[in-house]
Amino acid sequence: MEGVYRFLLTPRWWGINVFVVLAIPFCIFMGSWQLGRFEDRVQDHETASTQQESAALEAARPLTELLPVDKATVGRQTTVTGRYDDQLLVPERKLDDREGFYVLTLLRTDGGEALPVVRGWLPGEPDPARAPAPPSGEVTVTGALQAAESPGAGGVSGRSGWPDGQTGAISAATLLNLVPYDVYDAWVTLNEGDSGMRAVPVSAPQNTGLDLKAFQNLGYTAEWFAFVGFVIFMWFRLLRREVELARDAELGLVAEDGKDTEDEDAGRARAGLVS
Repeated sequence: MEGVYRFLLTPRWWGINVFVVLAIPFCIFMGSWQLGRFEDRVQDHETASTQQESAALEAARPLTELLPVDKATVGRQTTVTGRYDDQLLVPERKLDDREGFYVLTLLRTDGGEALPVVRGWLPGEPDPARAPAPPSGEVTVTGALQAAESPGAGGVSGRSGWPDGQTGAISAATLLNLVPYDVYDAWVTLNEGDSGMRAVPVSAPQNTGLDLKAFQNLGYTAEWFAFVGFVIFMWFRLLRREVELARDAELGLVAEDGKDTEDEDAGRARAGLVS
């Protein structure tokens, strides 16, 4: 290569060019992957919303037919017969932007395991005196099946050390430490609140909503594609600088090493005067 572009054959520029050639497709791939993750979450959200609407119209099915809980069974109507036992409060739960708590009662089934049933929501601080007592005797409940909660995810508090009679998450792993019998790793929210309480709406399965993680994927997409533009911009900027230096060197305005020749001549003249 002749002329001012000979610098492109130097080892330094070979390294720069190899970096650019590898970085651009890598950034495009990562940006496309993050965009795909965002689109998957949008699709899951739409699917979950449609599923919830259709599930509300379906006939309730026995609990055993819907276990284990997954994305296909969350929100399905189920019916269970048993006797209410221990009652717990689930604090820090919002409904219509109001702080309140769930009233959670364990339904002992004939199989021995207990099903957590959210009988309703009450506003304010959790207070056992305000929570209505569950019906006595054998009852049959009908409601929407929900997946076990994970502390710190989906708006569930990640705190530990709750007061007696309270729990932060509704899951078998949490409840087994609070009651002396086995618990289903699922729960049900009643279609109609019990004893004047408000019914708790059906929750979408984790990682299927347009939550913070979904918009993080969208933000990462923008960052990766922005980095592509940055790499290209910096390459052209470096190229332009090198071309200008090479042209100045050909015109004798700077030495090959980039130093100003006029400054060198002035330095020599000053040295001669001193000597």
